[in-house]
Amino acid sequence: MEGLVPLLPIVGIFLVFWLLVIRPGVRRERDRRAMQSELVVGDAVILTSGFFGTIVALHDDRAEIELAPGTTVTVALGAVAGPQPESDTPTDSQTPDLHKTTNDSETSSASESEES
Repeated sequence: MEGLVPLLPIVGIFLVFWLLVIRPGVRRERDRRAMQSELVVGDAVILTSGFFGTIVALHDDRAEIELAPGTTVTVALGAVAGPQPESDTPTDSQTPDLHKTTNDSETSSASESEES
């Protein structure tokens, strides 16, 4: 029994490592595989690269994703991060007009310098 006492801290460290690192990783992998097996043509998805698109074809280990009308890319199935969240799709009213913002600040700076 005395020979096992020094091994208890090592066993404890291994147990904590397994609970905090290995087990959650295995669970995430299982959930990712389940999500990928449920994908069907027509699903709106987000890729790991950040692109949003729609699945137009599924093959064994890859998917064809339409990023924009007429723009289709073939990606590994593992590149599909998940279904596209409903709230992340910007509408025209939510998309800021960057050109207007830039032009307004340039116009106000130009008018200020003309006044001086």
